[in-house]
Amino acid sequence: MSSSSAPPRIFDTRRRTARLERSRRAFAGADFLHVRAAENAVDSLDALVREWPEAADLSAQPGVFERVLAGSPAAARVGQVQVVGSLAERAGPGEAPLALEAQSQDLIVSLMSLHWANDLPGALAQIRRALKPDGLFIGSLLGAGALKELRGVLTEAELEVRGGAQARVSPFADGFDGAALLQRAGFALPVADVDRLTVRYPDLLALVRDLRAMGETNVLAGPVRPLSRAVVARAAELYADRFADPDGRIPATFEIIHLAGWAPHESQQKPLPRGSAKMRLADALGVTERTGDEAD
Repeated sequence: MSSSSAPPRIFDTRRRTARLERSRRAFAGADFLHVRAAENAVDSLDALVREWPEAADLSAQPGVFERVLAGSPAAARVGQVQVVGSLAERAGPGEAPLALEAQSQDLIVSLMSLHWANDLPGALAQIRRALKPDGLFIGSLLGAGALKELRGVLTEAELEVRGGAQARVSPFADGFDGAALLQRAGFALPVADVDRLTVRYPDLLALVRDLRAMGETNVLAGPVRPLSRAVVARAAELYADRFADPDGRIPATFEIIHLAGWAPHESQQKPLPRGSAKMRLADALGVTERTGDEAD
């Protein structure tokens, strides 16, 4: 592929890998988004009475899906889940050829990793090629509404203190694009649902500690100018002034886009004409839009 047709390099995969390595020890204390995504994936499998002998996990933070799966009825129908690729390969979905043979997997799961793909359609196309006909992909990624409060106050604080601002929060995908992305990658019967939750923190630094423990801090490509104490302090003031609850705690919005799609097979039902559907496929899979507040 020529450089002129290559996708833009939005994220630095080496930086992302380093963030993930740094998060190893603390991740278990901040894995709530990954657990929520895994629970959604397992709920979908529980609703489908079939077996998945060959299963693969492409998540950058692996193990959460298998742990949640172990406590569900679907566990008896899913074979040994293999974690695919090195940490660096899972950190940059789609950048290297996927370490799976074509049409080799009944089930592929990727939780909370695809929002770091420089070429998301390409990463999804690789996953679709690795599925057997009528194989299922279940994925999740952060959506455009995630960390909207943090994005705004960091930009405003840096503009005030430095006279210019650098992007600090990733440009996440819009939930409305999810099904279209799956369809573009060759999936049949694509589903995308949006799950929003609010988590309350004592202050901005507590939120940042959780993001570091998740391995979800800034990995945008190019030089990164460290935030000064003055910028962080001003951002904390703005966050508290704009968003704090009466008890002083601050809310952080997280948005997870849940995806599901099938490798095409002649036995699959054909989608109804637009506007004529009687039931969403998401409902049939047990995947529904949810809104909720996390406990402190």
